[in-house]
Amino acid sequence: MNFRSIMFFVVLLSCLLVSKAEKVEVVVVGATSIAQTDEDFICVTLDWWPTNKIRVGGSLQDQVVYNVRNNIENCQPFQKQDKGFLFGFSIGCLDMKRWDELNEFFNQTRAKVTFGLNALIGRKESETKKTLWVGDWYSHNVRDLMNYTISKGYKIDSYELGNELCGSGVSAKIEAKQYAKDMATLKNLVKEMYPNPKTQPKILGPGGFYDKKWFDTFLDASGHDVIDGVTHHIYNLGPGNNPDVVRRVQDPFFLTQIAQTFKDVLNAIDKFAPWSGAWVSESGGAYNSGGQLVSYTFAFGFWYLDQLGMTSVYNHKVYCRQALTGGNYALLNTTTFVPNPDYYGKVLLVTHKGSPHLRVYSHCSKKEPRVSFVFINLSKNTSFEIDLFHDLNLNGGSPNFEFKGHKEREEHHLTPKDGNILSSVVLLNGTPLELLDSMEIPELKPKLVDGLKPINIVAHSIAFVTIRDFNAPACF
Repeated sequence: MNFRSIMFFVVLLSCLLVSKAEKVEVVVVGATSIAQTDEDFICVTLDWWPTNKIRVGGSLQDQVVYNVRNNIENCQPFQKQDKGFLFGFSIGCLDMKRWDELNEFFNQTRAKVTFGLNALIGRKESETKKTLWVGDWYSHNVRDLMNYTISKGYKIDSYELGNELCGSGVSAKIEAKQYAKDMATLKNLVKEMYPNPKTQPKILGPGGFYDKKWFDTFLDASGHDVIDGVTHHIYNLGPGNNPDVVRRVQDPFFLTQIAQTFKDVLNAIDKFAPWSGAWVSESGGAYNSGGQLVSYTFAFGFWYLDQLGMTSVYNHKVYCRQALTGGNYALLNTTTFVPNPDYYGKVLLVTHKGSPHLRVYSHCSKKEPRVSFVFINLSKNTSFEIDLFHDLNLNGGSPNFEFKGHKEREEHHLTPKDGNILSSVVLLNGTPLELLDSMEIPELKPKLVDGLKPINIVAHSIAFVTIRDFNAPACF
């Protein structure tokens, strides 16, 4: 074999490897929806940390006092201390000037505000059990804050009591029955301060990691109609300095494990508090400021969007803790990219028998009878050629027919620059996403594709696809 023949063979083999594609039949059950998201499905958080501690997290929430009456001497923010209160920090003080500034920001951005309250105030650490805090919650300082907030006309959508104090806790914990008692105290306080049921803030808790025994006891003891949202935290990628984070965000089997937590929380709610809902009130993938060299890259979008898909399927609201960090990239990266504001609505069941590295979620559009999909390709080497099948059977059986659209569909394909998933530059349909000179987000134009053609999802990519003539009865 001469040199020319060898080179031809090498090039041909390379092309075959690069273009390796797997045909996949994706089945959409359009007869009925399996869940429903609302306009508040996804949120972001602002948290307590001093300026010399560059991270995002809510851990210091339970050592904040509110200086409403100007009776706290030397009202200062958190200070790093060798022998601090929790996490090596002093107690922090929120003055009302700062509270006014925050509410001006909330008003300008039309944000619905959930405010996390200090749940340790009034308690003391147990003398016999390490990290256990005992005693009743002291609500007077919160009463003062609510009174001031109401007098200024500030709107609060919900109050959440405590941060990561359930189960074994993180740095402190409270027993489940005591926590339930304190939630009832908060509920009664809110009813008193906000007597109009139409404007009454919701009550959320416990805001920590799921522990079956603790959650069951807590919800069983909390009483009827006390808790409006059962909140829990998700950091399934582990610590931010874990070198395995980048592998985990590409591992479909690892990503699927968290579904059991969603199911368990829903089961607990169905059994003990069916009037409430499930909320993921804090979620950042990797805890302690995210995965180093991962959370601000394209790769993190795999975890984030997959979690959004799962939380919608399991009827959870979700907050994301890291969506405001990372400079210009954070405004345009895959973790915040939802090209159609009406994307989230009724959730449709989607299945396929292809590679587990292909993740697919589907929703009805809120305002129009069309269907949107998000395709997540975790595979480094395999692309997928998607044919859609529409299942209209209510009682199982084979899908009714292969769907072929007659209208052009909208596609937004996200890929990392140079194919490197650890790049912080995201390409939309091949063009880098960058802020305009005015610092505004550019128009996110879709690619229009012949509806009769298969949907092509390249390796290591994410695609949002909207089909304008997929007539799912559940969407009407």
